[in-house]
Amino acid sequence: MENINMRSIDTLEQFYEIMSETRSTRRVLTCLHFRNEPYSDAHIAPLKEALLYLNRIPEANGQKCLKLDDKKTILLDLTYEIGELKKDIFFLEHNEPDFFKMLADLHDNFAKEVAEGVNKLKDIHFKAFITDRDGTVNNYCGRYASSIQSAYNAVFLSRFAQCCTDNSIILTSAPLDNIGLVDLSVSPKNAFIFAGSKGREYFNKEGKRCQFPIAQEKQNILNMLNEKLGNLVKEPKYLQFSLIGSGLQYKFGQTTIARQDITKTIPEDESLAFKAIVASIIKEIDPENKFFRTEDTGKDLELILTIENSDDSQELKDFDKGDGVTFLNNDLKLEMETGPNLICGDTNSDVPMLPSAIEKSKDVYSVFVTKDDALKEKVRNTCKNSIIVSEPDILVTILNNLAQ
Repeated sequence: MENINMRSIDTLEQFYEIMSETRSTRRVLTCLHFRNEPYSDAHIAPLKEALLYLNRIPEANGQKCLKLDDKKTILLDLTYEIGELKKDIFFLEHNEPDFFKMLADLHDNFAKEVAEGVNKLKDIHFKAFITDRDGTVNNYCGRYASSIQSAYNAVFLSRFAQCCTDNSIILTSAPLDNIGLVDLSVSPKNAFIFAGSKGREYFNKEGKRCQFPIAQEKQNILNMLNEKLGNLVKEPKYLQFSLIGSGLQYKFGQTTIARQDITKTIPEDESLAFKAIVASIIKEIDPENKFFRTEDTGKDLELILTIENSDDSQELKDFDKGDGVTFLNNDLKLEMETGPNLICGDTNSDVPMLPSAIEKSKDVYSVFVTKDDALKEKVRNTCKNSIIVSEPDILVTILNNLAQ
């Protein structure tokens, strides 16, 4: 890696370049640490240089200031990128008990929640471990494209996958590649099966891409939507929506466009006005509401192709993560029917995975990462063997400790 002191990083594009470089470094370090092989200060140095760079970015109103182009700048909260680099450097330079103390200083009730989770899940070998990524086993980031997985996170999850499961799957609503799930992962090869677009597509452990079938008519309509949205965010007025949060993501069977990010970079009136423009585009190409269902998360607009309902009602529904679990179980021959299975999530969009798993085997455990009382109740009412924790770091530490 080029000496960071010689680099001038002023733009959002340059920021993404430096974050991409940390992925390569982290992948090497993850594999070495996972295999208990030695590594040197020289291996860690690029992470320290990247941290130095991020800390040097000029600030305004407590946020980092980067140029979008010659005329416009954007303010970013880089809490994730900076915080995860600090944790990785500490993890790689210290022993794990000291690292756990660091996490305990960052998160209230860390030791208590970890101990309770380990106690409830100890001595269980899971047929399938299926988990969401962001907010569940990965800390939230304001921008999907820079949410590179941390080395400590990859080591902890990979240990659990190797020791405590037959099949481990990361199932996310994000795209599979092209700034998708596999591009952000630093886990050792074959540790996980990666499933994107809510489980409509996945890479198996041999690297083969497999997909849930989509009728050509629906694919044509989705292509039309993608073209219109792509042209929309090329307009200077709307460019920012492709650069914040999830940006514009073309997925298999659905498309996501950000209208806001976790730090509320966009004024709310602009966000709502953009939402209305997207709605008008959908109305134009799908006037009878046959092809798309829209989910507004408050940050993203999820534009999802419909599928036929499985209950023979002839009604159309959007493809959810429960449908993804069923597709993956059948296509990969996971044999979830034999149980036990572990399902992890952090939002309402992850809940459909629970009844889908329970339909296959009553022997289902779940861990949800949430502070939302309504979601806690929904999870507990759906899955009797449920555990609630407050932070992704707590969940990944539980999984790591189960593998010891």
